[in-house]
Amino acid sequence: MTVRLSRPRRTARITFEDGRVFSAEIDARLEEYVAAATAGEQDAAPAIAAIIDGKLTELNRHVRHDGYAKLVRLNSADGARIYRRSLTFLLIAVARKTFPEAHVYVEHSITNGGYFCQIEGRDPLTKQEIAALEREMRQVVEANLPIQRTEMPLDEAMALFEKQGDTEKLELLKQRHKPTFIVYSLLDTKDYFHGYMAPSTGHLRYFALELANDGFLLRFPQQDSPTHITPIALGSRPPLFDVFTETSHWLRTLGIRNVAGLNRSIEAGRLTEVILVSEALHEQRISNIAAEIAARRGQLRVVLIAGPSSSGKTTFARRLAVRLLALGIRPLAVSVDDYFVDRAHTPRDENGEYDFESLYTVDLLFLNRQINQLIAGESVQLPHFDFHTGERGKGHLVQAPPHGVLIVEGIHALNPALLPEVDPALCYRVYVSALTQLNLDRYNRASTTDTRLLRRIVRDVRTRGYSATETIARWESVRRGERRWIFPHQNNADVMFNSALPYELSVLKPLALPLLRQIEVGTPEWIEANRLLARLQWFRPGETDHIPSDSILREFIGGSILEDYRPWLTSTQVGSDG
Repeated sequence: MTVRLSRPRRTARITFEDGRVFSAEIDARLEEYVAAATAGEQDAAPAIAAIIDGKLTELNRHVRHDGYAKLVRLNSADGARIYRRSLTFLLIAVARKTFPEAHVYVEHSITNGGYFCQIEGRDPLTKQEIAALEREMRQVVEANLPIQRTEMPLDEAMALFEKQGDTEKLELLKQRHKPTFIVYSLLDTKDYFHGYMAPSTGHLRYFALELANDGFLLRFPQQDSPTHITPIALGSRPPLFDVFTETSHWLRTLGIRNVAGLNRSIEAGRLTEVILVSEALHEQRISNIAAEIAARRGQLRVVLIAGPSSSGKTTFARRLAVRLLALGIRPLAVSVDDYFVDRAHTPRDENGEYDFESLYTVDLLFLNRQINQLIAGESVQLPHFDFHTGERGKGHLVQAPPHGVLIVEGIHALNPALLPEVDPALCYRVYVSALTQLNLDRYNRASTTDTRLLRRIVRDVRTRGYSATETIARWESVRRGERRWIFPHQNNADVMFNSALPYELSVLKPLALPLLRQIEVGTPEWIEANRLLARLQWFRPGETDHIPSDSILREFIGGSILEDYRPWLTSTQVGSDG
């Protein structure tokens, strides 16, 4: 079916993935085509961009030739990013108009969809001022004002930011090699954002502002529920908030508030110092966790360690085991992955593919029985799962030492359904994630998810033989599993460990760039690779020479002294089989 939006003599046609074809006058905006393609939709997630001939494209671009299009909706990763970025710009533009003396800083993300923001240049906003700011934002949304995109010479952009007093962007632009720069305009605000935008404010209807601590929250929908704001309890501080606050203090200790600060440190020859201090802070935190476990010696028998993909759980668990040994507590490591059911019995997702993120990939009855046997002091034959054959075989015969602890590591370790037969009073729960807080500037965040994806790309090539294309292709499935099986249980943790290192993207950059550049142009994976390449351009590259051999980062870049260390060898090993 072909639908003509107007009747000009010269037209361009766009064919959508469902086979429908729409035509309009040459130079019509892509938004016109998308509006026609989505007219009459009731329950579908709103579209905010499109992929035209394999390239992510903003809706305010002009269509000058025929092409093929796929809608980018708010329930996709790219759509959610564009929405959050555009909503942040709306906040910044309205805040500058309403409180011209104030500078908004987007500090970090929060659970259930949102950013924690702070104001500098004046006292924190009151509850009444937050309400007024939200009203102003909603008026701008109702007015459906255009978010205009302008490409300007680099020196002109630098003059703009110098006039605005934005020293952070000026520092970042030293890393810019292209002669031009994209600036977006809304109200009286001109600024740069690291990625594409919605075409106008009318697309930004789903948000809320809420007072929180010494700042406020910019709330937005989560990807899986793109038109709904998930309520949160503001009466208590979420554990992740405290972790981010601690990390912010660490960054200030290092003199690195943002990427420009890291780049200055590298230029000044201070990378080694940044590495050593960062690693010392990690070691201090791990030691504190070990001391807390030791203080409850005899009461705690199981340490549960969970976290999303590429968070550094394995290295954390082994470093914790070493610290416990130093305190006279013998650990016995148990990997939940070794309790996977045989591949033939692995559950499948709605597309018929193996769902490796599901809790039910684990033989729960067998795991619970063996954990209780180990707590009781019995000898057990640990299983060993072979990921190449997809089958579970026999591992080592072990016995936990008296007054020792079991270290149980796996993505589901904080899910109460994993060990329902084990006494919760015997368990201590640790959540590990790479909670990156080294933002690019005042309100362009460095995504925690991007850090983990880059870690995984580098590691998968080195240890698993997967290309960057294959890793990126699997990533959205991994993320869906995390949102379903991991993130809902993170607040069950007794303690959280932030495995992010402020210098790591500079170190990962020279390793990741050639891998990302090998991805075939025009593929879905290339869109993601291109976005990551754009993000990495702002980081000066760093050397790996002075990264300690027990660093979390070594799990991904190689050279870890802990790679062959197995904490079960420190317990009483009864024997070996198979």
